[in-house]
Amino acid sequence: MKHSLPDWKHLIPENFSDHSRVWIYQSNRMFGFQEALQIESILEDFVEHWKSHGDEVKGYANLVFGQFIVLIADESDTQVSGCSTDSSVRVIKEIETLFNVTLFDRLLLAFEHKGRIQMLPISQLNYALNNNYISENSLFFNNTVKTKKELLDSWILPVKDSWLNSRLSLDKA
Repeated sequence: MKHSLPDWKHLIPENFSDHSRVWIYQSNRMFGFQEALQIESILEDFVEHWKSHGDEVKGYANLVFGQFIVLIADESDTQVSGCSTDSSVRVIKEIETLFNVTLFDRLLLAFEHKGRIQMLPISQLNYALNNNYISENSLFFNNTVKTKKELLDSWILPVKDSWLNSRLSLDKA
């Protein structure tokens, strides 16, 4: 099966520790070009002023594939506190409101299908598998990754190699 997602790993800062904390917020729809420019500006401004107990957080944020906000904090020098995490959640909620999207729905899954990112409610997972919409080899966006290393190694992977595999009724005949 051929997958045609563009390369994205070069977007992730190399000078961040592999243990940097990662948060991925998936939109329920693709952002338009003008929206993406606005979001990137909002994220840039947030990261530039991100603080934890008065200390600057070495942060990074980007809109990837026009649908995923990837936020990274390198805690090598400054630990991210509850307040600084809350501030990041606030900015994500502001984006949700501003663009009328959902960014916190963990029951909406994303897959690569025919070169595009397709959304699927988790409740329809087995139906999609049984009707060949997805297969065990379909690329799945595992938004549960927690570190930069996991992001680079395990964000986008075949369904069979993800936590979803245990939820599927794959016929093992």
